[in-house]
Amino acid sequence: MAIWKEQPPTKKEPMLMPQDPATRSDDAFSSSSSSNYDTPRRTTQRNDAKETLIAADLTIEGKIEGAGHVRVAGRFKGDVNVEGNLTIEQGAKVTGGVRASTVTIAGELEGNVDAASRVELLDSGVLNGDLKAGSLTVAAGSRMRGQAEFGWEEKQQRTASSTSRTEVGAGT
Repeated sequence: MAIWKEQPPTKKEPMLMPQDPATRSDDAFSSSSSSNYDTPRRTTQRNDAKETLIAADLTIEGKIEGAGHVRVAGRFKGDVNVEGNLTIEQGAKVTGGVRASTVTIAGELEGNVDAASRVELLDSGVLNGDLKAGSLTVAAGSRMRGQAEFGWEEKQQRTASSTSRTEVGAGT
């Protein structure tokens, strides 16, 4: 007979991984001081797509294609063509052409941005190349060398649809 109450064995808590910034709440984001996500996020999209990270101590050369989000904290040389978002962290460098839904540049991009719906050039961001996007946000302190075309996305679609209607109407 035992004098004290026996405790059941304690379960070992699983180690939690950092959550995807698109799925966690702002309270969890602001309270995590030892998180791998130190750069503030300005994305408003809440997609369930997975995010691929190229870590700060990696240098990769090749080509990235597919669906999902890509976050570069290291160095990448090659073209990036994704249906999701591309984020270039502060201190990171991408050399090559970029096609993505939203492109956020806090590091350095040496190449052209084509067919993005939104581009955000943050205060530490550097873009050496041409840019074609639906909208462009430029923070004070950022740098860009190249040509920029933005704001024409909706108008081009309307012009193309009205032109096709005119051509159809002209044939009757």
